[in-house]
Amino acid sequence: MVRKVKTSTISGGVQRGEPTDVQEAKPGVMADKRRFLCGVVEGFYGRPWTMEQRKELFRRMKRWGLNTYMYAPKDDSKHRVFWREMYSVEEADQLMALVSAAREHEIEFVYAISPGLDMSFSNPKEVATLKRKLEQVAQFGCHGFALLYDDIEQNMCPADKEVFSSFAYAQVSVTNEVFQHLGEPSTFLFCPTEYCGSLSFPSVIQSPYLQTVGEKLLPGIDVLWTGPKVVSKEVSLESIEEVSKMIKRRPVIWDNIHANDYDQKRLFLGPFKGRSTELIPRLGGVLTNPNCEFEANYVAIHTLATWYRSNMHGVRKDAVLESEDSAVAVQIKLENEGSDEELETDFLYSPRAALRLALTDWLQDFGLRPAAAAVIAPRSGSQVAITPRLSVSGPRAPSETFNTTVYTHPITSINSSSPGSSTSRDEEPMETASFKVGDAVAEQDGVRAVEGPKPMDTDRENSIDRISRNVTQQSRVPSERVDLLHPSIERLPKENEPDVEKDENDNADVDVDDGEGSGLELSKDIALDQRQVHSGFAPMQTDDGLETHPNCVIEPVTMEDLGLLADLFYLPYEHGPRAVQLLRNFHWLKVNSGSVGVSKDDDESISAQVEEWRTRAALFDQLSCRVTQMFTRLSNIANRRILYDLYPYIWDIKSIISLVKSFVKWLGCREKDPSQFLTGDQEPWVFRGGLAGEFQRMLPIDGANDLFFQPPPLPPSAKVYTIRPYLNTDESGVYRVCRETYADGMDASPLVPEKPDLIGDWMVGGLITLSPDYCFVLEDEYGICGYALGAVHAMEFNCRFASSWLPTMQDKYRRPDTAEKLSLSLELMLNFHSEPPVLPAALTSHFPSLVRLDIHSRVNDPSVAKSMLGCLLSSLKANGSQGVFCEVKLLDKRSLDFYARLGFVEAPKMDGLPKDLIFLCRPI
Repeated sequence: MVRKVKTSTISGGVQRGEPTDVQEAKPGVMADKRRFLCGVVEGFYGRPWTMEQRKELFRRMKRWGLNTYMYAPKDDSKHRVFWREMYSVEEADQLMALVSAAREHEIEFVYAISPGLDMSFSNPKEVATLKRKLEQVAQFGCHGFALLYDDIEQNMCPADKEVFSSFAYAQVSVTNEVFQHLGEPSTFLFCPTEYCGSLSFPSVIQSPYLQTVGEKLLPGIDVLWTGPKVVSKEVSLESIEEVSKMIKRRPVIWDNIHANDYDQKRLFLGPFKGRSTELIPRLGGVLTNPNCEFEANYVAIHTLATWYRSNMHGVRKDAVLESEDSAVAVQIKLENEGSDEELETDFLYSPRAALRLALTDWLQDFGLRPAAAAVIAPRSGSQVAITPRLSVSGPRAPSETFNTTVYTHPITSINSSSPGSSTSRDEEPMETASFKVGDAVAEQDGVRAVEGPKPMDTDRENSIDRISRNVTQQSRVPSERVDLLHPSIERLPKENEPDVEKDENDNADVDVDDGEGSGLELSKDIALDQRQVHSGFAPMQTDDGLETHPNCVIEPVTMEDLGLLADLFYLPYEHGPRAVQLLRNFHWLKVNSGSVGVSKDDDESISAQVEEWRTRAALFDQLSCRVTQMFTRLSNIANRRILYDLYPYIWDIKSIISLVKSFVKWLGCREKDPSQFLTGDQEPWVFRGGLAGEFQRMLPIDGANDLFFQPPPLPPSAKVYTIRPYLNTDESGVYRVCRETYADGMDASPLVPEKPDLIGDWMVGGLITLSPDYCFVLEDEYGICGYALGAVHAMEFNCRFASSWLPTMQDKYRRPDTAEKLSLSLELMLNFHSEPPVLPAALTSHFPSLVRLDIHSRVNDPSVAKSMLGCLLSSLKANGSQGVFCEVKLLDKRSLDFYARLGFVEAPKMDGLPKDLIFLCRPI
């Protein structure tokens, strides 16, 4: 039974329409008369897209068969914060052109407005203002509208409480009135405050709010819904039937599966997934709210279109199966012939096949060079200035608070440069990451994990006699370290690859890897140069195994690169296969690192455990090289629009994987002893930041967040640096860097022409000789350009320095006559004949480890110093250190600034410290 709308006098005699009970129709009755809305909603928090980007979106949507675009950028000031303000003449022209462009490409333009932040629902002036605003937009040629009441508190002002019995009643009343005022347009959407299952109180089927919406909202108005959660991993048939029953209509899904505005380190390039095509006849539409970065949404929108086209006529599986002669039914029977399993839920759509199609099409765009006259947006979407990022792309949880930048030019959107597994079903992806190795790590991939012994001090097990022999023989590092740094490729059996769980809907013939499996087997194009394997040192090679000399040929992006890119930035609740391989391998290598290492007992034979560890380390190394190779190729693409949107993310993942790769190499070449981090680890998958965040959590220095915040360079650069453990062949390179940076960052070679090793012997010689296991070098295409050196126990190191290193140097350099006027050479030589300072116990009790870092002036990337320190601190903390310190001359302003940027602070004044030295420290 339908009751007509009755009128009543509210607030001074103004006639207002109250919602009344509507006829309880079966879900979908109204939807049958309207087309299925499928397309894009620009509804994220962050910088809105530009006009040109939106027009390009319309072109793509038409080509792919999508039909609807909703304009709802949260940071358009006149959409949300200043919703009462009318558009200016210039803005009106822009918006009119946008509506016209959508119509030209047969895309329905839906204008959304969010008045719920501060609207008084009982105030007729407020309602009149809302009507006038939408009337203005209607004059631009727009015929579709949406009222959004998401992400607001369910509190009414006192005036509203006097008129309306509930918050839902107030919203529905205004929505119905506006809908009728606009002539009941064919497309009119309403976003409730309880827009998903997790926000429905106390539950979907018991929510008074949803019950009011279902009973009072006019049947011609569609309701937006995000699924069981704000970001729903899956949207099941049962959940849709449940909410449809409550709202008495088929919902339109506002899909946040690819939204990334709640985490600056995450990007989602995986396929549209977790929504059966059987949902189509049960929904009024699906609008994806994708990544903030426009160019990063090719896969998200393309795969949505593939999903929609696979069942665009709304065929229900149960109806198909009843027809024995239908072509689809025959296909289903053929695919399931001989199988005892139940029929696949989604029989028309494969996410991995859709991903492959999308990547194949997207690959063509990477070689396109935008027109010279076009304005290139350095990066669309969110920017770093938006802090903190607690908000999730709308709709999102109303209880969260957030700070955001309001853009006062919403239509033109002038751009500026800016830097850039599975979880519990009860947790949103902004709260947890998405990979889970397993509840136990004692056994993984058929290989039993080796429990590491108790922590011990690497330096302490070596006697002074052995150190003295090392000094005399100039043998800084055992030769086995070279083999562990570059494991032999010939002993990498393919059968040792860990298995990867496959997608439920995946088929072997639609894998993104073009038949190359998980992407971990070795291929010629990324195999290490055999000369590098045997020498352990290739100064002209970078981290990806490719020369990056200015004259080298720039390689184009391949399907393999895009497949790897998608795996690294897959979906909120899961990583792609090769990202899972990286995580699993690193986790296994870390847990089992106690079984490998270099010691004199290992000279005769290599155990099976060591062989297995080396094999997996080589696999990890090769896939890490692929990541860097992918980064290099993407950084050189012709289409800079794509690059600007992707670069902050590929820069971040390249940096963290390179750091992890260096740490793995250190694990393989350090002295054979246990590591403290092998026991008591917290789970690595409960961390923000996507794949990069999970790798950060698995490192010993997971709490050193400042070292992981490395803004990408502007403009984007393909320059790649390598950080690796120190080798005995690196001494001359480290000495050269030390000499060429000694004089306040300038070359001091002219000051010591006759003794070129003098500066190095004093500054770094003791560390690389007595503590080689905690030394790293930085390389570019020209050779070593930086170093990070450390001693895990500074007190013990000082004793050994005085007893073994100083006597050797005293024999090498005579004691100068103090009556002479001391030059730099004589001053350094005198240092070898002076008593070293005694370190106060108050300092070393909190900061037991000594470190020394420097980089060459030719290194123009400030992030590499953080990465070097990250590698060094990881190795030190893995052996029990909780803090580090360094010694800097009082007048050495360059070094003081350098260490300050790395998070070091001056230690408190203590008795016994030299007057001319400053001690800087930082906890680990």
